[in-house]
Amino acid sequence: MVFTLPAPIADLAYQNKAEIYGLLFDMAAEVLQVIAADAKHLGARIGATLVLHTWGSALTHHPHVHGIVPGGGLSADGKTWVACRPGFFLPVRVLSRLFRRRFLEGLQQLHCAGRLQFFGEHVALQDAKAFADWLAPMRRCEWVVYAKPPFAGPQAVLAYLSRYTHRVAISNSRLVAADANGVTFRWKDYRAKGDAHGKVRHKTMTLSPPEFMRRFLLHVLPAGFHRIRHYGLLANGHRRDCLALARTALQAKVEVPNGEPAVRAPAFVCRHCGRPLLIVEIVLRERPAIQAPP
Repeated sequence: MVFTLPAPIADLAYQNKAEIYGLLFDMAAEVLQVIAADAKHLGARIGATLVLHTWGSALTHHPHVHGIVPGGGLSADGKTWVACRPGFFLPVRVLSRLFRRRFLEGLQQLHCAGRLQFFGEHVALQDAKAFADWLAPMRRCEWVVYAKPPFAGPQAVLAYLSRYTHRVAISNSRLVAADANGVTFRWKDYRAKGDAHGKVRHKTMTLSPPEFMRRFLLHVLPAGFHRIRHYGLLANGHRRDCLALARTALQAKVEVPNGEPAVRAPAFVCRHCGRPLLIVEIVLRERPAIQAPP
């Protein structure tokens, strides 16, 4: 699943990253769970892992969230698994309309609470009426919500997700050249029509060093902001219990290889990147520590 913000709101989000990125997460998760719980669509409690991306291929500011969502969920009583129809999960048009309405309501509430900041050409939006007038066209334009099934099954999804979650705005493999005059990198033009292999859409772009750094720094997140979040059945507070119910409903077993203990969570985790810390060596002191006199 992909939930995308319109360009005018994306511009405002750059000035209010923590508030609007957080709203994007919460509204995308809420809309998924509300529509999935509706008996007309799926009638199940679902889970989702959402990952924030703020960049386009050319390093432009393009905030959106990618969601990895199970193709079904638990019934209301938690005893059975409700699977979606083959090749269809939830109606994206319904998701888009509800996402648009709930996000704009949340944005209006942030403005009323005085939690939004405005700079440059947006200063006039501090006025309540000016802000309401600015929001009006957003209620009529289409908001992009996209869904597609995985191409190669769950294992491929997990492998893809493990590489995707900590990706930054541009990887070293896309850099072609760099010197005092400019930085050249490869990018993908999604608006151009490519051949069967998409080769025509892959282009190169050269930016001056200051412009390259400006675009790269657009995507620096506020300190402590979590760009990977789990909701519904996968929420941290009750994930273990919900997954146990799901496995029971699906009659699935967790297999542990013979002679190998079950994998446990790492004892030490880096507070900056969230990756497990590995114990390389334990150094024992050679003699007892001598306490200083009081």
